Amino acid sequence: MRLAQPSRNALAARLEHTLLKPDATARDIEKLCQEAIRYRFHGVCVNSSRVALAYSLLEESQLKVIAVTGFPLGAADPDVKRYETEVAIDLGASEIDVVMNIGRLKDRDTAGVLRELRDVVEAADERIVKVIIETCLLSREEKIEACQIVLDSGAHYVKTSTGLSKGGATIEDVRLLRECVGSRFGIKASGGIRDTATALALIEAGADRLGASASMTIVDGLVGD
Repeated sequence: MRLAQPSRNALAARLEHTLLKPDATARDIEKLCQEAIRYRFHGVCVNSSRVALAYSLLEESQLKVIAVTGFPLGAADPDVKRYETEVAIDLGASEIDVVMNIGRLKDRDTAGVLRELRDVVEAADERIVKVIIETCLLSREEKIEACQIVLDSGAHYVKTSTGLSKGGATIEDVRLLRECVGSRFGIKASGGIRDTATALALIEAGADRLGASASMTIVDGLVGD
């Protein structure tokens, strides 16, 4: 049975309006925040160097500032990820999207990956933490293992993708992640979500949140709302 189509407001509330391009200027971030306020998105997702600016623009709106850390490769030293998380929180981030160390996962260094994520969760100081596992780089077995590590870490969401690797969110991956983490754990789908139909299909597959740069197009594409 298909889920009922959400209202514009309900769909917008699931969307994290995203701008992570390396050449994004301060004016681009200002425009992002203005759009987020107008559409009432959940918040904006930005690089950690833009958190302070985004926070200053959204402080009166109650929208969230989501900072990416260890982005986009996840290969930084654990202490670097922890410090970047602490700084982002100090500057006003309400949520952290951290990239898992994919290479160490493939090394089967479960203890090392888990320890790193627990450090980030601790540094986030009770804020929501989403762990990007870059599903396009993982086998099915590795996706399952990654989900278990995220569950054990104290994080709150598993996230599909950075959007900067060789693939993004897929229906099949979101369904698999939902099977792995259960009904109450968060899933964020991101990467390549450019239209309403894809967004609704990912929500139906189990995604709680969506990260997208095409957020306005997605909401505007709702039919009959």
